[in-house]
Amino acid sequence: MSTSGSSLYYYEVCSYAAGIAGNIFAFVLFLSPIPTFKRIIKNKSTEQFSGLPYIYSFLNCLICGWYGLPWVTHGAILVATVNSFGALFQLFYCILFIIYSEKGKKVNVSVLLVGVLCSFALIASVSLELLQGKARQNFVGYLSIASLVSMFASPLSIIRLVIRTKSVEFMPFHLSLATFFMSISFFAYGVLLHDFFIYIPNGIGTALGTMQLLFYSYFSKKAIEQYKLPLIVS
Repeated sequence: MSTSGSSLYYYEVCSYAAGIAGNIFAFVLFLSPIPTFKRIIKNKSTEQFSGLPYIYSFLNCLICGWYGLPWVTHGAILVATVNSFGALFQLFYCILFIIYSEKGKKVNVSVLLVGVLCSFALIASVSLELLQGKARQNFVGYLSIASLVSMFASPLSIIRLVIRTKSVEFMPFHLSLATFFMSISFFAYGVLLHDFFIYIPNGIGTALGTMQLLFYSYFSKKAIEQYKLPLIVS
């Protein structure tokens, strides 16, 4: 095998490995809300949990899955496969959230879910009927950046709750950790593919994931220190 052939083979192996790692961490991310929904089902209430992360994640999976399909982008099939499974998981979580929400929140999340489905139908129709080639990829690609950044930024509302309550009770650690590792993996995958539409949003996701983990670490430590304070006996 020539030097150039060996380099190309190594490059392809690294790209594929990064994509597989992204798929694995994404699957962990899809499973990470299970403890949260066990609590919701047990208490028959969504309490102060927000449904926005699941709505944003559902929209993101639909758009990014569409971007990875061959008639939009060549060579990014690992993006399509993982997001197809992700869309199914997020839809299931959204339905559960609606079932166990109080009336006001139930209506809001239902309206958002219908809006997501209608928006994706419009995106798919426009990209197929009105655009071709690079124009189609750019259209869906920029939308995928917007949806990914929205998804990564959606936990910022939970961070505000953490700061206000000084508690990480409603900020699931596994969700933040899985998001962080998935973002790093797909950032590397996008860099290796030289795909701007993959590495830019996942680079932003890595930064936001790091911020979430730092907040979690800080407030968890504060809670432990407060718990260990000696009782003052008068």
